[in-house]
Amino acid sequence: MEPHKVNLKNKSHSFSELKRQKSERKKRKEEKLLKVIDVRNVNRKCSNKELGNKTPQICTLSIAVPGSILDNAQSPELRTYLAGQIARAACIFKIDEVVVFDDLGSKNIADNSIQENSDNEGKIVRRCCIQLARILQYLECPQYLRKSFFPIHKDLQYAGLLNPLDAPHHLRQNDEFAFREGVTTNLPVRAGKGSAVNCGLLKDVIVDKSLTPGIRVTVKLLQACEGSKKLHGIIVPPSLPSAETGVYWGYTVRIAQSLGEVFSQAPYPEGYDLTIGTSERGDKTDDIPLKGLPYNHALIVFGGLQGLEAALDNDEMLTVNDPALVFDHYLNTCPGQGSRTIRTEEAILISLAELRMKLVPKINSTV
Repeated sequence: MEPHKVNLKNKSHSFSELKRQKSERKKRKEEKLLKVIDVRNVNRKCSNKELGNKTPQICTLSIAVPGSILDNAQSPELRTYLAGQIARAACIFKIDEVVVFDDLGSKNIADNSIQENSDNEGKIVRRCCIQLARILQYLECPQYLRKSFFPIHKDLQYAGLLNPLDAPHHLRQNDEFAFREGVTTNLPVRAGKGSAVNCGLLKDVIVDKSLTPGIRVTVKLLQACEGSKKLHGIIVPPSLPSAETGVYWGYTVRIAQSLGEVFSQAPYPEGYDLTIGTSERGDKTDDIPLKGLPYNHALIVFGGLQGLEAALDNDEMLTVNDPALVFDHYLNTCPGQGSRTIRTEEAILISLAELRMKLVPKINSTV
């Protein structure tokens, strides 16, 4: 019986055919990848052109509140709920910055038992200021990011009792919007290809910059490319969503050791161009015409249990005796009040409602 003969010619032909098919598949795959990359590059160029490498500046409204108001609450639950009321008021009236200041003043803080280090700036302020700032930050943060930035803490023990802000930037998983808040993760990404950001979606978003894990960022989502299974976006300034869409994008929180630091450490290069103090000893708001208070960066300051007068007396930085001299306007937003006192959380709502039609932002610009 003759041994089986292998047709070398046919085998060679099959190998050649397989090699050709493999080469064609590889070529098609490379063309597909190039197409995806080209679309991404166009999207990035368009985004950079829109930004113009400039940080958009919008007109902002800030409020300053003394942390001592928490000490006037009768229980830990009420302290927490009081902070929640201030956060709700700030969100309702689209406040861009909340400054928590110590109206006792640094010169009067001598007992170590009432001191605490501020988490972000290393300042020495009273615990009431730290707690108020922490709760304000917690409520402003979108729910899907809170575990990343707020570990279990005594100050947040009763935060579950608080009403949610339900702000526009607190997006649900199925909400569609061009911008999202996120936190950078440590998930592996190809070297030089950016970072993965958790934006509360089913998949992480791959952004254009390599960043340290654990940083809160604002992301502009890019249009999904055909054939791409990944979500892509670019890092943008936190002020861009408001500048582009007009949607309120939350507030920032700052701690000041005294009333003077509220002004001296303003986050804007030229400071606040409109400052308003509130007191029952101030002028009536009825005397101010509608749209009579134009501003780029406005600040409204509220006093504590003893009023702004006590905060001024305890301040080493400010040397004047009359609080009316500290502000551009010193106003009584609720003349003829029926109660002997108006609580600070009530004064915030009353004042912001009263001044809403009198404050007028100037034309926004990009610098």
